[in-house]
Amino acid sequence: MKIGIVCYPTFGGSGVVATELGKGLAQRGHQVHFITYSQPVRLDFINENLFYHQVYLPSYPLFQYPPYELALAGKIVNVALHEKLDLLHVHYAIPHASAAFMAKQILKTRGVELPVVTTLHGTDITLVGKDSSFEPVITFSINASDGVTTVSESLKKDTYAHFAVEKDIAVIPNFIDLERFKKQKKEHFKKAICPNDEKLLVHTSNFRKVKRIEDILAIFRNVRAEIPAKLLLVGDGPERNAMEELARKWQIADDVRFLGKLEAVEEVLSLADLFLMPSEKESFGLAALEAMACEVPVIASDAGGIPELNIDGVTGFNSPVGDVAAMTRNALHILQDDMLPAFRKNALANAQQFDIVNILPQYEAFYEATYQSVRQAAIV
Repeated sequence: MKIGIVCYPTFGGSGVVATELGKGLAQRGHQVHFITYSQPVRLDFINENLFYHQVYLPSYPLFQYPPYELALAGKIVNVALHEKLDLLHVHYAIPHASAAFMAKQILKTRGVELPVVTTLHGTDITLVGKDSSFEPVITFSINASDGVTTVSESLKKDTYAHFAVEKDIAVIPNFIDLERFKKQKKEHFKKAICPNDEKLLVHTSNFRKVKRIEDILAIFRNVRAEIPAKLLLVGDGPERNAMEELARKWQIADDVRFLGKLEAVEEVLSLADLFLMPSEKESFGLAALEAMACEVPVIASDAGGIPELNIDGVTGFNSPVGDVAAMTRNALHILQDDMLPAFRKNALANAQQFDIVNILPQYEAFYEATYQSVRQAAIV
């Protein structure tokens, strides 16, 4: 198939998933066209089936904010016509689903019926999408899509609970490339960070309030009071400065490293003994899956789709949001030398279910069913 993919080209989960999906589809022989305002960060290799089309934003004094949705819709029309797309897959509802609807209507006037699949990723439903100024447009755009998927059962339930959605929603979980995300032999790096065989805790995110970075520091402080430990924080965002100050205030800064944004996060995960994800909201928990694939057990909240991924008592533990005491107890339990190997093994075993080779066929089947449904409707 010739597939258009619209996504955010950033380090965020939806953009990463969309890019990895497109790369996987291209390797399976599909022609994939990315349509976005800059090249996706993970689109890092040349493949004869991969194409990138930039959405340009004209600058006019009339506009305080350039109308990206209109520019995107126009670019979708252009690519669909000239590349003869079979299907368009948009990731994250705002504003991609509404732009896709606009493009679809324009294409109809030119005799082209373009099936549209919308994948909902999380905050487009649980946070931003519930804003009263966006809700009517999001509800309409989801219902106007030819196919709709979410990344977890939890997000599917949230969508039905908060929006008047009449469409059937399929759950196709996020995935991981186990050829990339696997435990690497980095013992020399681990020794440099933990010279006295301290336990190493890791967290990766975009450092927003919803990630509860303060809870991570609190858990680490408690663990460090019981056993020698270090903490690596990968990522950047609005909470970083405040958390650096808090680490100094709590006198744990010498054992905490803020590494900033890293592309090769699997190298850091290969060093870790434990991954922390005490988030207030998580539609799936892709960062936790990446850790599990590198044989790292997870201490997490029970928010959103995390329990669908992190099996309580098996691959790690899930506790109520904000329950730092419980997360500390569970972390210390896993970090015992006689417990850690089993949790590592279980984490990898569960991550293998989410291997991209298992998830890609689900998307292909959904594309085909959506494509055929739209074709049959057009004939009638």
